Amino acid sequence: MKTFHTISAFSSLGRVLPGLTVSALLLPLGAFAQTSGSGAVSGTLVEAGSGQAVPFSDVLLLRAADSTFVAVAQTTEQGTFKASALPLGTYLLRVQDLNYQALRRRFTLTAAAPTIQLSGLQLATAKATKLNEVVVTGQKAAVEEELGKRVINVEKDLGSVGGTAANVLQNVPSVSVDVNGTVSMRGSSNLTILIDGKPAGVSNGGSGGTRLDQIPASRIAQVEVITNPSAKYDAAGGGGVINLITKKETRSGTNGTAAINLGTSDKYSGNLSLSRKVGKATWQAGYDGRDVTYLGKGHSEQTALLSTETVRTTQVAVGNEIHRNHSLRAGVDLELPKNQTLGLNVNAGTERNIEGESQELTQQTDNGPVQRALGRQDLDVQVKVFNYNGNYRRTWEEHKGRELTAFFGGVVIDATVPVVQRQYAEAGSVGVPQPGTRQQLDLLSNVQYGQLDFTRPFADGKGRLELGAKVERQSNHGSNSFGYAPNESRPDDFVNDPARSLTYTSNQVVPAGYVTVQRPLGTKWSAQAGLRSEYTYLSGTIEGGEGIAQRGSLAQDYLSFFPSATINREFGKEPGQNRLQLSYARRLNRPNFMQQLPLAIYQDPRSYRLGNPRLQAEFSNNIELGHQLTVGQATITSTVFARITTNSIQRLRFIDTVATRLAGAGAGLVTAETYDNLGTTTNLGAEFSLNQPLAKWWRLNASTSLYRAQIAGNGIASNRTALVGTARLANNFTIRPTLEMQLSGNVRSASLTAQGRQLAWGQVDVALRQRLFSDRAALTLRVSDLFNMNAYRTEIATDVLNNTRYSKDETRVGWLGFTWYIGASKAKPGRIEAAPQGGGGFGG
Repeated sequence: MKTFHTISAFSSLGRVLPGLTVSALLLPLGAFAQTSGSGAVSGTLVEAGSGQAVPFSDVLLLRAADSTFVAVAQTTEQGTFKASALPLGTYLLRVQDLNYQALRRRFTLTAAAPTIQLSGLQLATAKATKLNEVVVTGQKAAVEEELGKRVINVEKDLGSVGGTAANVLQNVPSVSVDVNGTVSMRGSSNLTILIDGKPAGVSNGGSGGTRLDQIPASRIAQVEVITNPSAKYDAAGGGGVINLITKKETRSGTNGTAAINLGTSDKYSGNLSLSRKVGKATWQAGYDGRDVTYLGKGHSEQTALLSTETVRTTQVAVGNEIHRNHSLRAGVDLELPKNQTLGLNVNAGTERNIEGESQELTQQTDNGPVQRALGRQDLDVQVKVFNYNGNYRRTWEEHKGRELTAFFGGVVIDATVPVVQRQYAEAGSVGVPQPGTRQQLDLLSNVQYGQLDFTRPFADGKGRLELGAKVERQSNHGSNSFGYAPNESRPDDFVNDPARSLTYTSNQVVPAGYVTVQRPLGTKWSAQAGLRSEYTYLSGTIEGGEGIAQRGSLAQDYLSFFPSATINREFGKEPGQNRLQLSYARRLNRPNFMQQLPLAIYQDPRSYRLGNPRLQAEFSNNIELGHQLTVGQATITSTVFARITTNSIQRLRFIDTVATRLAGAGAGLVTAETYDNLGTTTNLGAEFSLNQPLAKWWRLNASTSLYRAQIAGNGIASNRTALVGTARLANNFTIRPTLEMQLSGNVRSASLTAQGRQLAWGQVDVALRQRLFSDRAALTLRVSDLFNMNAYRTEIATDVLNNTRYSKDETRVGWLGFTWYIGASKAKPGRIEAAPQGGGGFGG
């Protein structure tokens, strides 16, 4: 199970902060992907073959990023149409006429070319059986490709039914999620993960805070993946930005969804989302709940070379994990006078993770006798999370394109993580309670943030200037208490040991500002340049622990600048059909406070983790060259990239010979993990993705990447390199108009770690979805890891330490989900715009 091969859950609380670091402050602007402006599109519709005008047909204009409705026009008797006052951006044009087959065109309105003429669009005559097609042509594509950015529509991904945000990201091109729930992109797990563009206490792997596997997939409408963010985004997250966009409903009346999911072997989840629009106010409320149990097992073999002898250790573990999460949320969006909007939201949740693991240890020194011991580790993580945020937006009718936005909010995390460990001398004493130790971490983390952005077009209408400022303050207060049970008759009565108990504080303040300029360079070229500055002030203290060297403080402050630049070239007659883009961005990875505080936290009696107060931030220079080609309904995207990282942060394991000697014979070898900066690395790679309908009933989405990963030797040895490859293939089949099937698989080859490698892994998923009651409900069946292949395997090989670890969690799970659409969200037959919007996977 996870506690067998990862850092203990309470030490992983430091990972709460990647979702709360400064990187989370600057909000991705995916929700405002189209810039304000005054654009127009016009054209004519004619009948294929005859060339006659097609009158009185509806021409729908949808935002390309998420297929949301923008405007509608109707052709005149002469077949002409026109739509004006459109924001600049990329659109999908769709023509709806029962007498003709559906027509789609993609076009882009820019500051350099704000109007476009589409003359002579030909409509093919519909067959008598084409009526059903009108109902489904409004569905979004599962993956929408843009250069430097992908938008994944979760409602089209059946592979996340009954699952979590981690399951959603498993099906995202360029993204890899291992069995621990740790997300990486192009070999880097240094990512910024946001919810609706705002920090929400999301942890990339580990325990404590809000983990990705604690966010229900049913709550997510879209996922934005930005591989090389501009200076407008926060600088943290050298691997990129992942923005989880939750479902929202803006139509009048009462709308919502209710879903319940049942999984094999005690797995349950459900959610309820409601919204009501009355006049200028849209009220929203919801509940998410999850109670799941997973079984796990693990195996570890280790050989250590001490000064005078060789120690061989084998450890076998079995256990289970129980995750219980409940979350309530409420909010309101208000339309104010003078083109102003205001939104307020609160979210409160509780999380409890109970893990138990039995361990069997075998140890032998050279040719000495074999020593056996049994152990037990129990973990009970309890976390309370409170999230509050607001947003404000102002535009001006007299100044098209001018916009002022503000975001503010905070996150409070209160966590308690006790870990109890016991050992038994022989197998026969398993049933006899033995005294043990308890280590408990209590943490209170508080983050406040605020940001202001302003956009102003240039006087000539070509390009725009963007300015922004933000500040974030993060404070952490915690204690690490160590207790022991002195009386064997009362093994659960622990007495605190003040010599090994500590309290600590950590405070970080990061003010930042940025400026970006975007300009067209002729009719085919456009460019954007930006500069961001961030000042980091970090302080922390450790008190208590009489007589131990871990007491002390840490203090760091530094000013950093982060330039970015992008240049685009359009080829062909239609914008967006054939594009080339070159981008550069400087990014950083700030170590979290648990990585820096010199606090020894034990995973089990034979291994612990120790922070490094000398650990510095790592910086990366990211370069990306991408090309996108649209041929018919197929989209082909290819990218080459390079990431040069200085002060590379890596995790190291070593033998603590002093602790091993003090533990005494038969107690086992004691190893420790810590972090260090290990020089400069250069990663080079390429990606390719294809989104292609192969038939009316079959759509294919494939992606693959191959990159050269490098691990720094820090002057001690040569840098190590290896080729790492990932591949993902998803097939969506329309078996009947109301029955769909998805068959998907992903795989990643072996990858390097600081002292070894993580071996290859992959899995295959299958899902079916049946829409019911005229699209008012849906029933979905999913089986994850169909062939039960996904496992976590690592190897460490140094001059004095060799270790192999295998961990297998319960990954093959069957899920049955049912979703009911409430109010206006239920579809009305024959109306394309009535199909469920942001449906969240029909039970997924």
